[in-house]
This record gives sequence, structure tokens and C-alpha cells, in this order.
Amino acid sequence: MIIDTHCHAGQNWFQPIESLEFEMDRAGVDAAVLIQHGGTYDNDYLFDEAAKRGDRFKVVVMIDPDDPDPLGALEQLAEKGAAGIRLAPDSEFSALSSATDIWRKAGEVGLVVSSLGDDKRFASTRFKKIIDDCPETQIVIEHLAGVGIAKSPYTDYESALECAERPNTTIKVPGLGEITPRPPILVPEFRFDNVPPLFEMAYEAFGADRMMWGSDYPPSAGREGYLSTLDGVRNHPAFAAGNDADWVLGKTAARVWGF
Repeated sequence: MIIDTHCHAGQNWFQPIESLEFEMDRAGVDAAVLIQHGGTYDNDYLFDEAAKRGDRFKVVVMIDPDDPDPLGALEQLAEKGAAGIRLAPDSEFSALSSATDIWRKAGEVGLVVSSLGDDKRFASTRFKKIIDDCPETQIVIEHLAGVGIAKSPYTDYESALECAERPNTTIKVPGLGEITPRPPILVPEFRFDNVPPLFEMAYEAFGADRMMWGSDYPPSAGREGYLSTLDGVRNHPAFAAGNDADWVLGKTAARVWGF
């Protein structure tokens, strides 16, 4: 089973879910986690479209930081069928004296936190304390800790990977286009040159059974394309041993997200 743990669909931004389904079917992807895109707090479209498609999609919601009762809203969204909530390490809610409360509440109601940010924020003492203070909350670090296209030394990224010391964390592995510059000449066969060792570093920290592929569709369509995000991970030497690729492409996601 192949599961895409990071993709977007919407009416007000990006593409409708039918576009995502086309790419998934073409690539042989069985299921996906729909991640609400930033600035959208009406999650009805994702719920409605996921409900039409059986168990193929899980929904990760966002809550307005000015919601008068974000903890109550989170409970309602969990009852509605949400699988997770999307939070940044520095998320703040005007009605909460401590943002950690919503991270803790997510664990109490059985929701996964999909966390967006860059390597500096994931490396922060604040984020690591949130993880430590919410041991019952499963926290998935998005976009390979948001390292992006970086040059050695990877100081912030290395510090962000220390989050792997906490057993309630996992990390999403994106396509190579997120971490490697586009080649100046595109040859007929898909290939990136001079790929940095970022997958290997994450593998050393987390292990394959705590890593999961996420396409970042449709933004990835402007990089290498949907299928190539999958192939870049599936064929990467970091995941060549044993059944490591199976974990990264589906087994970890099935366990964490409940597929």
C-alpha cells in the first residue's frame, strides 16, 4: 500500500480533489492525507470530498487562531472525523494562555499533529519542549523539517533531527525537488544531480519506520511533478535496504494515520 501523507486540495486555492485523484491513480498511490492549506479554516470541502471516497483519504484540519474556543473546536472536528490538526511550532491562539494546550488536547482526542515550519523552528527549544510536554500526542514533522535547498553545514537541520529522540515524533520525506536545485538541462530520464545527504541524515535519526513520503501536490507539480516525487523517494539509495522503502511509502503512514 502506497500512502501520500502530504497533499492539498481545495476550492479557494490549489486544485480540486479530482486533480489529485488523477495523479494518484496514474502513480499507483492507494491513499492520502489531505493537509489543509495555510489561511483556510473552513474544512468542509475536505470533509465533504473525503466522505465521498470511502477510506481513501484522511483529513488534517486547521483552526482559526482567533477562534474563541479552539479546544472546543478541535473536539468538534475530531467528532466530525478529522485525523489530525496542522500546527506550527510557534502557533498561537488568542483564547489560549499557552499554545501547548492545543497540542496536548490533540493527543487526548486521538488526533495527530502535522507540524509545518522550517528547520530553525523545529530546532528550537520551544518546539522540543512542546513534544516533551505532550508525550501522548503523535507529532509528524512536515517537509523533512523544512530544510529546503540548503548548503552544508546543516546546523539547524541537525538540531531539528534531534526531535527523533522523542518517541512520539515521525518525519515526512518530500520529493527531491524540495531539497535539490532543478537541473539546468532536463534529460529524458528523471534525474537530479548533486543530491545532498539530507535523506540519509533523517534516516540515521528516525529510521525508516518513522519516516513517511509526502508529495506536496500540487506545489510539487511546479517542481518535478507528482510521480517523480514518488520515484525520487522510492528509488533513493537511503531506502534500498530490506523493506525500508515499504515503511517510508506506506507502512509508517498506515500506523500513524490509521489507514
